[in-house]
Amino acid sequence: MRSKATIGQIAEKCKVSASTVSIALNNKPGISETTRSEIINVARKLGYTVKVKTPQTTIHHKQLHTLGMLVKTDPELLPLANPFYSHIISGVDQACKDLGLNILFSMLPVDENNRPQKVPNFITSNMADGFLMVGAFLDETISSMLNRWNVPIVLVDGYSDTESYDMVISDNFRAGYQAVEHLIKLGHKHIGLLGGDIDCYPSLRERRNGYFRAMKENGLKNVCSADFNINQSNFQEPVTKFLRSNPRVTALFAINDNIAVDAIRAAQNLGMNVPRDISVIGYDDTHLATSISPNLTTMHVDTIAMGQGAVHLVSMRMHRPEAARVTLSVHPILIERESVSKPRK
Repeated sequence: MRSKATIGQIAEKCKVSASTVSIALNNKPGISETTRSEIINVARKLGYTVKVKTPQTTIHHKQLHTLGMLVKTDPELLPLANPFYSHIISGVDQACKDLGLNILFSMLPVDENNRPQKVPNFITSNMADGFLMVGAFLDETISSMLNRWNVPIVLVDGYSDTESYDMVISDNFRAGYQAVEHLIKLGHKHIGLLGGDIDCYPSLRERRNGYFRAMKENGLKNVCSADFNINQSNFQEPVTKFLRSNPRVTALFAINDNIAVDAIRAAQNLGMNVPRDISVIGYDDTHLATSISPNLTTMHVDTIAMGQGAVHLVSMRMHRPEAARVTLSVHPILIERESVSKPRK
């Protein structure tokens, strides 16, 4: 029997393109299930013979072919300008090549608390079989929206109000503790903490908590910190104020390498020698660590392994959707360079 409607007529009725109608009727990926369902319903009402079935939307019957990756964009920085996230992206790319997966990449605008301000359109377009959310904090509003699409989501250096996501993180608390303990074992008793505040992003807050725990467990009550937002571009001014206000400090633990490098410059501008007058230790082991003189002692995070692990977690979740939630924790290691020494007597 001849169909009573053409693809063009269906497209006009649905206010979509003819190609979108063709995708829906031929059961091809590239459009949302809501759009597909609406087109099929209209086609049937117009008398078009629909022989295809609406595809399954549960992850139980899907295969991982295309991976969507959303990387947080700081208000003033591009994700690739952040060496921490650029290495995660590299790890994701390597793992996808090994597994023969396609990647859809998009920047994810966030506010100063790393909460997404806008979700890219492709996340609701049914173009990806799973997603990596890198560096963002997902609140309940965003989480409920993402969960409607019923695809696996892995947070990489990311956190959520709920405990429903697989995660790949670095062991920030343990590493923060280890960094401060290293300074204490060298003989430092007056150690300053640089960056963040009590309400900062969870990974940074855990590094700060490592500082406070190490100081407390070693009986050091001289805790002091310079609390400031780490999204600014220059940290020399707040560090300079801190050093002038705390002349007894002999060592600094900065919660990332950017702050540590500016701390070295601030100390040198005040006429201090690093590490003879003051030691500085950072976190992340980015390229900045070896671009400053003296080279920076820091905590190395295997961010490439974080990216690779995240891809395999998505693959696991595709095949075992009912498995217990998984948190993969990467343990940073101390890289000793020239910015730390014993305190002067």
